[in-house]
Amino acid sequence: MTSIRRFALVSLLALAAPAFAAAPKGNVAAGQEKSKSCAACHGPTGNESLDPSYPKLAGQYHEYLAKALRDYRSGERQNAIMAGMAAPLSDADIDDLSAFYGAQKGDLRDLSSVDER
Repeated sequence: MTSIRRFALVSLLALAAPAFAAAPKGNVAAGQEKSKSCAACHGPTGNESLDPSYPKLAGQYHEYLAKALRDYRSGERQNAIMAGMAAPLSDADIDDLSAFYGAQKGDLRDLSSVDER
């Protein structure tokens, strides 16, 4: 294989990689229903945190959210409030919540609002 063909193949695979990213395991509609207790701190869509110390969840990557919730549940990640909230969640609950918050429009991945200087 020539260097040009090899470069073209590698470039094509790199461009196609995002298309192969894992889709959320959970159900967005089910996650919305399950998110009602989360709304007290994070707001109805996860983008309206009532206190700056509560993170915005809307627009976060679903993989990150699922891992964070599982880590709170297992105790690997320490936070007294979130440990109590995550303790009763099943894996399906976590997948649904992660799918819901990951599907919301949030300013975390919206770079159009970034001030370019």
